[in-house]
Amino acid sequence: MKVGRVAGTVTSTIKIPILEGQRLLLCDLEDVEGNVSGYTIAIDVVDAGVGDTVLILDEGSSARQILGLEHGAIRAVVVGIVDQLVVDDEVRSVV
Repeated sequence: MKVGRVAGTVTSTIKIPILEGQRLLLCDLEDVEGNVSGYTIAIDVVDAGVGDTVLILDEGSSARQILGLEHGAIRAVVVGIVDQLVVDDEVRSVV
């Protein structure tokens, strides 16, 4: 799993059937200091919004299991909204 921050949404009018009806989020990946280390596009299953700090399951087969799929072009799924991060006994702000 990875921690990220929702930067925006992705709209695609033409897509594979597996993605029909799925909400796609553009997420900046963050390290433990909050620095951006890349990005990913993930399916949202928790109704996250722009600016939310989120947990991202970024493993294809596990991501497909969350959606109940045996096969498909799914890599990342937002599976949680982070309330608090504690790193080395220090609480990190997620705002």
